[in-house]
Amino acid sequence: MAPAPAALSAANALSLLAPARVSSGRWSSLSVSVSARPVTGVVSVAAATAQRRLVAAAAATEMAPAASGEEGSKPFVEEMRAVAMKLHTKDQAREGEKEPQAPPVAKWEPSVEGYLRFLVDSKLVFQTLEAIAEPAAVPWYAEFRNTGLERSEALKNDPEWFRQQGHTIPEPSAPGTTYASLLEELSEEDPQAFICHFYNVYFAHTAGGRMIGKKVSEKILNNKELEFYKWEGNLSQLLQNVRNKLNQVASSWSREEKDHCLEETEKSFSYSGGLLRHIFT
Repeated sequence: MAPAPAALSAANALSLLAPARVSSGRWSSLSVSVSARPVTGVVSVAAATAQRRLVAAAAATEMAPAASGEEGSKPFVEEMRAVAMKLHTKDQAREGEKEPQAPPVAKWEPSVEGYLRFLVDSKLVFQTLEAIAEPAAVPWYAEFRNTGLERSEALKNDPEWFRQQGHTIPEPSAPGTTYASLLEELSEEDPQAFICHFYNVYFAHTAGGRMIGKKVSEKILNNKELEFYKWEGNLSQLLQNVRNKLNQVASSWSREEKDHCLEETEKSFSYSGGLLRHIFT
């Protein structure tokens, strides 16, 4: 079992790591406990809230509601979105319930070195998500092949551009390798939890993730647009196609399995926060 992201001092208002609330995994008769994952350090409520606010910034503005499902029913992706939005603040989303504990993205001070670490670790995470869909250990993972949202190819090109500018490309670090290991484990042992991470990683990147990329580019890259933030085709339609597939997959789940998927949201924010933290250190 992959260890949870390491905790940071509460004095760091930009801390992106916090202990996650964890529940037992369920898939049919299989029950996998993940509650024993160790968490090092001590984090205050304020620090944990700060992390969630910063990660929420990567998911806020454009995680549009899913299209309506059958009459009288609520599409499951809309439930997933609703839970994610509650981890935002009111200034990020009207559904937000968290108090702001950190400065807005416009006041962040990124570094090229930190941004490179973020890109390298992000590449590993996206590669892992794409690889999991290929052998399809769980049959319905095959639904998420070649969605058009894949990012690993784009993330092969961007570090090379930095290399040409004279920067050294780092190897993947603990936040990326730890998250990749967790995704592999969940994909085999806890499919509902895995789908929660899949949804939040991809949809957050297409939403607030693009906003963060734009702000970072303005500050340190002379407004260069990286391939990481470009998609072929109509992005809105690509997202809707994936929403439809997620809703179709979840239609066969029990209410307990759906709730378990939703309960994984805060942990997905925590692990994504470990990657975002690179930009500022």
